[in-house]
Amino acid sequence: MLKADRAWRARMQTLVQLVYPPRCLSCGGLVETDFGLCTGCWKETPFIAGLACDLCGVPLPGQSDGVEHCDDCMTVQRPWVQGRAALVYKDRARRMVLALKHGDRQDIAKPAARWMARQTRAMLRENMVAVPVPLHLHRMLARRYNQSALLAEHLAEALDIDWCADALHRHEATPSLDGKGRNERFETLQGTIRASEWRTRMIEGRPVLLVDDVMTSGATLAACAEACLAAGATEVCVSVLARVAKDA
Repeated sequence: MLKADRAWRARMQTLVQLVYPPRCLSCGGLVETDFGLCTGCWKETPFIAGLACDLCGVPLPGQSDGVEHCDDCMTVQRPWVQGRAALVYKDRARRMVLALKHGDRQDIAKPAARWMARQTRAMLRENMVAVPVPLHLHRMLARRYNQSALLAEHLAEALDIDWCADALHRHEATPSLDGKGRNERFETLQGTIRASEWRTRMIEGRPVLLVDDVMTSGATLAACAEACLAAGATEVCVSVLARVAKDA
């Protein structure tokens, strides 16, 4: 998106704020600034802080001055080099993610991307491009928008990097992964995502920042990362809004 377009949208948002008072994204109560959480909801939202896995962003116990990995990332080979998450997928965070994903709460995407940006900024590479995890056409038509693309757009804006909404596409409709085990998830998604032929130039020779709403096993992100690497990406990093944690 051009900077002029971003400036225009910012001015329009200012006009909206003059008409509609800002409200908490979670409970709907009045807040001082738009696109935020009230004090109570902020305290009850499981933001990730402190030590976290360098590959998937899941919080880890203790402290360390070095790079640490969780048990999953030490046993499952990841095709990306770094990953971060803003929230643990539980409680208020889970409700907000589901509202963004299924409840048409597109207003959550911009503040959520700001939370992601705080975790992601340290992973930035020169000439990096943000790429969302794609939806299959059937699911896109049913949902009317791709929540990962919304997050990628606002995250790219916050980080001042390029983004491409349709760099990847799902050429096969896959069943829901809910309830499936790790191996079944990876098998279901194998070979179902490819780089769009008309967008390969956006990926080739550049580092890619993959963006998604939730990471569970990492199967979807792995399929996307492999597609980016096959299209010539120099390396792939991952940024997700929420990470499923075993003890959550």
